[in-house]
Amino acid sequence: MNRAIEIFKKYKGTLKTSQAIALGISPRTLYALRDTGLIRPISRGIYQLTDQELPGDPDLIRVALRIPKAVICLISALNFYGLTTHIPHKVYIALPQSAEKPRIEFPPLDIIWLTEKPYYAGITEKQVDGVPIKIYSREKTIADCFKFRNKIGIDVALDALKDYLKLPDRQLDQLLEYARINRVESLLSRYLEALL
Repeated sequence: MNRAIEIFKKYKGTLKTSQAIALGISPRTLYALRDTGLIRPISRGIYQLTDQELPGDPDLIRVALRIPKAVICLISALNFYGLTTHIPHKVYIALPQSAEKPRIEFPPLDIIWLTEKPYYAGITEKQVDGVPIKIYSREKTIADCFKFRNKIGIDVALDALKDYLKLPDRQLDQLLEYARINRVESLLSRYLEALL
């Protein structure tokens, strides 16, 4: 059991069941760790050491570990970057059109299905409590909000754009490039002209 705990620590305290088994932790040891309270389930098939703090954003961690192709987008990405006052009641993710529909009960998901070019454009990787999370860049997120304005509301997209324009490290050329990929360049340009 001590060896298993060391393996968990090496992986920042969080492992999927399949990872743990692949790393040499037997299912019996895994369940013994759980039953003695040394690890706790944070989602179906995902365990964390109990002496670790609860994750800062457990829903994003669950999605990243359970759906490897998922990219955090729209309101969930805006929330991550601090570009909205809206609190997402579900996790917004993007998946390629060829992907299988995820089988996950919690957290609730709102999925946008994208063709290859818009899906791959702007993917970045951030760490949330040691777990790598795929999320669109701030610029791609803003462009996506304008593309999916009917889904999330134009007010959300406009507020995010206003907050983004206040940032000292804004990159308008990248923002317009992603708007071009999303076919909303003329719409976004009109708002930029009005706001700048």
